[in-house]
Amino acid sequence: MPVIEMPVNEMDVTLQHIRAARENIAGKVERTPVVQSQSLSDRTGHPIHLKLEHHQTTGAFKLRGASNAIAALSPEQRSRGVVAASTGNHGRALAHAAKLEGMRAVICMSKLVPENKLDAIRRLGADIRIVGNSQDDAQQEVDRLVAEEGLVMLPPFDHPDIIAGQGTLGLEIMEQVPDAASVLVPLSGGGLAAGVAAAVKGVSPGTKVLGISMARGAAMKASLDAGRPVQVEEQPTLADSLGGGIGLDNRLTFAMCRSLLDDVVLLSEDEIAAGIRHAYEQEREIVEGAGAVGIGALLAGKVKPQGPTVLILSGRNIDMSLHRRIVCGDAALEESAA
Repeated sequence: MPVIEMPVNEMDVTLQHIRAARENIAGKVERTPVVQSQSLSDRTGHPIHLKLEHHQTTGAFKLRGASNAIAALSPEQRSRGVVAASTGNHGRALAHAAKLEGMRAVICMSKLVPENKLDAIRRLGADIRIVGNSQDDAQQEVDRLVAEEGLVMLPPFDHPDIIAGQGTLGLEIMEQVPDAASVLVPLSGGGLAAGVAAAVKGVSPGTKVLGISMARGAAMKASLDAGRPVQVEEQPTLADSLGGGIGLDNRLTFAMCRSLLDDVVLLSEDEIAAGIRHAYEQEREIVEGAGAVGIGALLAGKVKPQGPTVLILSGRNIDMSLHRRIVCGDAALEESAA
C-alpha cells in the first residue's frame, strides 16, 4: 500500500512524527490486539474489528502520548517535573511514565473525575490537586504551578508529542487491518482523533475516520460547528473521559480534526450505556463509557459501515459499581449521570 504524506499546516503532526514516536515509546507501551466482533459483524453485514486499547498498561491509550512526551524532554526539564490537567486517564498515564523515569508529577483535576481514577493516580505517587468543576478550572492550577514552581506542562491533547504518541495507535490499526474502510475514534480534546487520523490517512487516504463523542458537553463538535474553538459547559456523563474543553487558544487538534475527520457523531447517555453493556455481554470486555462509544454508535445505527470497520476501545477505567448498574440495566441513566 503506498504511503502518502497528507498536506498539513506548519504545526501539524505528520506521519513522520508518528513513526518517530513509535521508536521513542518502544518497550514502554503495549502493542494491543485487534479482534473481530462476530456479533457486530453479523449485525452490520460487514467485518467489525475491535482495537483492544483498553488492554494498555494503564488501562487506556493515554500512555502512548505521555511516554512520547516525556521521552522528548531535556534533562533540565526532567529535573523540574511535569504537570497536567486531566479527566483521569492522561493523569494516570503521565504519573506512570514519570514514575518510570523517577520524575515528579502533579496532576490537576476537577471534582467531576471519578474516585476510582483518583485512587489509581495516587497509587503511582503523583501529587493530586482537585480544583473546581471543570477541566478548565484545573488548568488554572496547572498554569499557576508552571509560573510559580517551574513545572513542565504536558497537556492531555494539544501538544505535538502527545498527538504523535497517540497516533502510533493508528499505525498499528493499519498494520492489523490494512483493508479498513473506516475507523471510529473516541473524540474529546482531539489528541487521539488527530493522531489516529493523521496516521490512518497518511497510510490509507481513502479510509474514513469518524470521531464519536457524547451529546453532553462535546466541546470539539461544538467548536467544529462554530468554525473556531469555543467554550462548552462541562457536564457529568457516562463518558467522563471525553469531558472538558479544547482550549480557546487551541494550536493543533482543532485544525487537525477539522481537516482530517470525515464526520463527528454524538451519543445519548443511554446509547453509551448500551455500548458498555454490549462490550461486556457479547465481547466479554469491560470498558468505560469513552471506550464504548464506537460500539454505541453502531448499535444506535448512527454509523452505517460500508466495509471493514475498526472501533477503538480506548479505556477500561470505569468504576465497577457503576459498571454493574449499567450491565444490570439500571433505569434512569440520563438522570444518574447528571
